[in-house]
Amino acid sequence: MEGGVKGKVCVTGGTGFIGSWLVKRLLEDGYSVTTTVRPDPEKRRDCSFLKNLPGASKNLQIYNADLKEADSFGAAIEGCIGVFHVATPVDFEDKEDVEVVIKRTMDGTLGILKACLNSRTVRRVVYTSSASAIQFNNNSKKVEFLDESYWSEIDYINNIVAMGRSYPISKTLTEQAVLEFSKQYGLEVVTVVPTFVVGPFICPKLPGSVRTTLALILGNEAEYGVILRTSMVHVDDVARAHIFLFEHPNANGRYICSSHIITLEDLAKFLSAKYQEFQIPSLPALKDVKGHLFTDVSSKKLLDTGFQYNYGIDEMFDGAIQSCKEKGYL
Repeated sequence: MEGGVKGKVCVTGGTGFIGSWLVKRLLEDGYSVTTTVRPDPEKRRDCSFLKNLPGASKNLQIYNADLKEADSFGAAIEGCIGVFHVATPVDFEDKEDVEVVIKRTMDGTLGILKACLNSRTVRRVVYTSSASAIQFNNNSKKVEFLDESYWSEIDYINNIVAMGRSYPISKTLTEQAVLEFSKQYGLEVVTVVPTFVVGPFICPKLPGSVRTTLALILGNEAEYGVILRTSMVHVDDVARAHIFLFEHPNANGRYICSSHIITLEDLAKFLSAKYQEFQIPSLPALKDVKGHLFTDVSSKKLLDTGFQYNYGIDEMFDGAIQSCKEKGYL
């Protein structure tokens, strides 16, 4: 068995928020890891934070691969017993046509699944989806909690999302395609559906979900409406859920991964009480904030499988704020 005592696994999108934390966790758990990063001909991307992880010198290999080139992941996947497909295009500013982003996401993902099938060694694929593949649902207001049987509706997304539609649409259609591929070809696939991921980060770039959940601290008024009522989960719980579902013999289908729910007002109270060095908007200033209220999601399936969350709101924000300070975002 190569490298790590538990075998070799691949993480796509290793320089991202979840991807890099997952690489860190897998190395700690005794896996040998390959990870993919987008090609960088001008050598401007810094991957030293991955290369410096404990165990990386012996058990981490970094490969270039791009979702634009559906067959570019083969080398990283070769000889792996599992693949964690985390990489995804994020374009909330609509720099590209929605159709272009969707096609790249789906073609790249199906190329990865084909490489897994052809490898003859990959036992299971864990795909990172998003709660945006569940919560944009016209019927969701009729229930208290959404479970894994709900899917976002493309027409509904097009009606209510002004900017950044390519993300929820591509996450919805790609997760559906992944599960369909699994059924058609017999490749074992499990999908993880996290809500807002919060906590410390080792990647250099400020993660979008951290920026949004820290909007009251950062003063991003445009994002207040996004967090009127927020479901969230600690990044380490997300990474642990990925590994748990990879290792669990009976895991199948979709798993929502979300541990806490907090309203904008309660978040403002919590932040102003705990982090007094920041100017948090007053409750009267927030009472007229408008936005889309999503129906809450339920993690019952994941918890019933035996998974346990380790972190609360305090640790999520402590970690996120500390990392922002260390990296110069605060």
